[in-house]
Amino acid sequence: MKKIAVFPGSFDPITIGHYDLIKRALPLFDEIVVAVGINSQKKTLFSLEQRMAWLEEVFSEYDNVKVDYFEKLTVDFCNKIGARYLIRGLRNASDFDYEKTISQLNNILGQGLETIFLISKPEYSHISSTIVREIIKGGGDASPFLPKEIKINGVKPAK
Repeated sequence: MKKIAVFPGSFDPITIGHYDLIKRALPLFDEIVVAVGINSQKKTLFSLEQRMAWLEEVFSEYDNVKVDYFEKLTVDFCNKIGARYLIRGLRNASDFDYEKTISQLNNILGQGLETIFLISKPEYSHISSTIVREIIKGGGDASPFLPKEIKINGVKPAK
């Protein structure tokens, strides 16, 4: 049976921390699906189309990385595509406390869906999409925190 993992997130935008986690997880799975979760309650800076295009470009050289999106529950998406694993990154103890609870619920709802936690490398532990969005909205240079394929200048944020 093929080992498929899902790395869910808003990726608004994808950061070098996300990229590093996915690259480090590649040897563990046959396929990783980087899945953009659509949350109608969450206001995004960039459109779904822009985020998907960026993800496709960032992972274009990796045959075993797919890009997709989903609405509603992550576990339902995992069941739909036959994924038995979730990948989550941990930057600090607060992330662990939150992610542990979510993983336990996903395990119950997803009939044994396992969450694999990867600890962020120290050089990336301070980076979050939230902080990067604030830098972008403030007109700062976010490029040190983004994969090299991501160019923010000239890209219009979603309304």
